[in-house]
Amino acid sequence: MKALRLLRWSGSVLSPRTRPCLFHLLQQPLSNRRFLSAAASPLQQAIQYQGQDQDPGDDLWGSSQGHKDDDLIIPEDMPQSLQKEARLRALPSPPISAAKSSAKLAALHARLSFSPRLPIETLARCLVDVTADPNPNFNNTSLAILGRDLYGYYTSEAILCRYPRLPTAVVFAAMAAYVGPKTLTQITKEWGVELVAEPGGEVDPGYLQCRREDSMLIRKHSPNSDTDPTSAVEKGQPTIAGANRPNADQKTWRRGVSSMTVYDDEFGELVKGSARGAKSKEATTTVEDACARFVQAVMGAVYLHRGKNAAKLFFKEHILSRHLNVGKMFEFKQPTRDLSKLCAREGFESPVARILSETGRLSRHPVFIVGVFAGREKLGEGAGSSLNEARIRAAVGALKGWYLYSPLEVRVPSDVEGANARPWKPVLVDIGEIIV
Repeated sequence: MKALRLLRWSGSVLSPRTRPCLFHLLQQPLSNRRFLSAAASPLQQAIQYQGQDQDPGDDLWGSSQGHKDDDLIIPEDMPQSLQKEARLRALPSPPISAAKSSAKLAALHARLSFSPRLPIETLARCLVDVTADPNPNFNNTSLAILGRDLYGYYTSEAILCRYPRLPTAVVFAAMAAYVGPKTLTQITKEWGVELVAEPGGEVDPGYLQCRREDSMLIRKHSPNSDTDPTSAVEKGQPTIAGANRPNADQKTWRRGVSSMTVYDDEFGELVKGSARGAKSKEATTTVEDACARFVQAVMGAVYLHRGKNAAKLFFKEHILSRHLNVGKMFEFKQPTRDLSKLCAREGFESPVARILSETGRLSRHPVFIVGVFAGREKLGEGAGSSLNEARIRAAVGALKGWYLYSPLEVRVPSDVEGANARPWKPVLVDIGEIIV
């Protein structure tokens, strides 16, 4: 297959020269146009809009000919500094020209070790959330969608190829631990990115531009996946196409692991709607969601401008390099029963618990070491202050030893993509977890 040149596509993610965010005012009738009042100050007069025709090719930072070239009414006698401030305040997000003069943005570009192939304007666009600028030509929505899919693909293949016997619930938990909103929020803080108090054109483009909502209002109005799994559907919030659950009106129905894999997102959670009021000026979001979209947008920008190899390297350095103790994610309710079912399914002998050693049986702090055997093979070992506790821990150790199996050479499907890649060797595909 012929390789595609991503550099020819990367220009589509760069913002155009003009900012059409004010063009929606042109659709207002003449009777609704707001004109200058004599009592208004020059700066207040400058930020009022007037519905008049404007050439889409005109630059917002064009000549200072008053309202002849722009959609703003700027008096002729206003100082140049006030005119510039008025134009900035009229924008929902910083202009493109401000990216090259931002010290914070340049420091972030250098801190992430980005090459000049990734323009600093694209990095500035990654910092503009949809709640700050609803125009898709200037926010990070498209880049975040691409980055989220890439994060989900690379993370899932890394987990499943390294631990092919993991239960589905543990896979969901590992996915959330690697690329969940809380983890991406922590990554945003580690990169040194700060959130702006209120977005606007006069703000430094090195800040994360988003409009936050009070946590109490979020808790009151946002859908709760634990108590109300159908609230997002009932409220008419947009969801991913094809992800609506069947029989969504049945609130008491149990959500099984299989249905989570088919209908829910990559973390096993219900598909949430977009930010509240994303099409209006009152759109709000949480800090975690805004930070997650920013990190996802950066991944999408790296993939578009620098290619697949650079995107995988970026993923390994910032995501996969984090230590995750998968063994602590297990939670067994009846480990002895699960171990008996596992041995019966795999054709092993029935597990038997045997005391290996003990000390202080008649003291206040006895210690018993119990091993679980299937025939002559020891499956697990555990220690406890009682025989029952040691037996349960031995069964848990045996189950973890089975589920945490990892092959010596771990290869993922994305490693064989490309012209010079090695041929693919099939990996272990397990039958699945125990069904009790």
